[in-house]
Amino acid sequence: MIEKACKNCRLIVTGDICPVCKESNLTKSWEGYILVIDPTDSEIANAIGAQIPGKYALKIKT
Repeated sequence: MIEKACKNCRLIVTGDICPVCKESNLTKSWEGYILVIDPTDSEIANAIGAQIPGKYALKIKT
């Protein structure tokens, strides 16, 4: 499946709806990613607004 990044929260998903935002505002145009394991104990996760563990896009192209 094609990985898409949510334009709202940056979570990378393989479906058509973001499980965090519950929206379909997704894009295939993204670059780089970080893996967030524990968003409650990560300064980087806090900086990008990561709420759940997962793979997050670093840059979303417009």
